Amino acid sequence: MSDASINTQAQQGEASFGDYFALLKPRVMSLVVFTAAVGLLAAPGHLHPLVAFCAILFIAVGGGASGALNMWYDSDIDQIMTRTQSRPIPSGKVTREEAFAIGITLSVMAVIMLGLATNWVAAGLLAFTIFFYVVIYTMWLKRWTPQNIVIGGAAGAFPPMIGWAAVTGGISIESVLMFTLIFMWTPPHFWALCLFMKSDYKDAGVPMLHVTHGRAVTRNHILVYTLILAAIAVGMAFTAVGGLIYLTVAVVMNAIFIVGAVSIWRRSDADCEADNHKREKSFFAFSLMYLFLHFGAILAEAALAPYGLGGW
Repeated sequence: MSDASINTQAQQGEASFGDYFALLKPRVMSLVVFTAAVGLLAAPGHLHPLVAFCAILFIAVGGGASGALNMWYDSDIDQIMTRTQSRPIPSGKVTREEAFAIGITLSVMAVIMLGLATNWVAAGLLAFTIFFYVVIYTMWLKRWTPQNIVIGGAAGAFPPMIGWAAVTGGISIESVLMFTLIFMWTPPHFWALCLFMKSDYKDAGVPMLHVTHGRAVTRNHILVYTLILAAIAVGMAFTAVGGLIYLTVAVVMNAIFIVGAVSIWRRSDADCEADNHKREKSFFAFSLMYLFLHFGAILAEAALAPYGLGGW
């Protein structure tokens, strides 16, 4: 769909606050807020509660700005895909120009305010995250390579590093491992979604792995990435942010995750169609809980550490 037709549609309906808020991808933003908060609270050091709140707020605004710019650029394929047709631009509530203006304005504001509230290392990481998601992933990788979600997943992995840097002013092995955990989790999480998305990405011309190489290859990749992810997740238990609580959660969750990945790997396309991708949908749903519980365990370790109960 052309820019003109999308903008004409936008003039047919009045945008509400909810439409503008939807531009910020609130579901994705919630994950950004949570993982950034865990990075901030697990970091050695202390921020005044008000400063900490402002830091998380500005990181959230930066994540939302990325979402708005993503919708601005992807409005053509969002119009085609069933999953995204109800978004503010293709549904005719918001114009592309409005989405772009909102995204740019919020990006600049978030980076500057985070720098003023905390430090410029954290602000620089936030600026790079926005750039990476919008330019590297959305504008380049997404429509060019089936490895788009592998490399592009880095954008969603930066928030805990930003939260950590807001406190410490730097980067450490712990913040890098939190980044790596999300980075390696993203491909199997997203590929599981792709397996039951039918022809959406093919219709939109997006070269996702299951479109370019087939679902069997995608299932193989899910298994390989899940095994690597499990090693990283369990290994993080033996760092400064880990402990017995985290180790218990990591062992249990990754055992279940591996069993799920093996179950998917053994299936054929016929098996998937026969039960309407039941196992793939379950694996995808569990992957959301997987990440939440890992970062929740890191948060628990940090909360109990002052009482001598967290860590080793």
